[in-house]
Amino acid sequence: MMIKVSGLNVTFGQGTKANHVVRGVDFGIGTGECFGLVGESGCGKSTILGAIAGRVKQWSGEIRINGEAVQQSRRELAQLRQQQIVFQDPFGSLHPRHTIGRVLSEPLEIHGISDRDVRIAKVLDQVGLPQRFRFRYPHQLSGGQRQRVAIARALILDPQILLLDEPTSALDVSIQAEILNLLKDLREERGLTYLLVSHDMAVVTHLCDRIAVMQKGKFVEVTTRAAMIKGDLSHPYTRLLRDGSLGYRPVSSTAAE
Repeated sequence: MMIKVSGLNVTFGQGTKANHVVRGVDFGIGTGECFGLVGESGCGKSTILGAIAGRVKQWSGEIRINGEAVQQSRRELAQLRQQQIVFQDPFGSLHPRHTIGRVLSEPLEIHGISDRDVRIAKVLDQVGLPQRFRFRYPHQLSGGQRQRVAIARALILDPQILLLDEPTSALDVSIQAEILNLLKDLREERGLTYLLVSHDMAVVTHLCDRIAVMQKGKFVEVTTRAAMIKGDLSHPYTRLLRDGSLGYRPVSSTAAE
């Protein structure tokens, strides 16, 4: 089990202002699996990802990464290297005054990794970007190209886990499919484990093996991609989300009559 979460609770604030965002969540993600968290804004899915990533410090319960317990307040460099995060906004997550080469070399410097030029060249090739892009700045790239750089930055430390926080929601629909297919190919090639957070049921169903549907801080259903596609679902909220993702379906002429 690459990720194991048991009895996870997250509360922001205290007393009458306390907001219990995540309520006793349990799940596990196998090595090489893609697990999705889906639900409306504010349901707690991004908070779970933040706790696993170390961005949310105040939580109770247990989080284990590859069998090793994660501490709330402190992460070792080895733990940080093992899992990397890809954010929603590919422009906001990249330093505007750093070249792409500098963006990609910074994690290597922090972790004391050599052969930087070789690693940068390799990862640019893996995400489908020309080598000349290492000399460009984020504002000189399209949204899809910037997200490819963000993925490259996450991959350059050779992590086992990618935490994906709405990785396509800021992109045009035509580019979303390209990025999703890239992530799918990278997972297969590198044996990566994914935790994907999204409000978009279609995105989660396209990429994930299993899907947890969240409502008000809890899992209401954990299902498979096949069951989601077939509509073989047990909870009304899951069915509501699925039906909403199918979009507008016009009434047939026979029904109208």
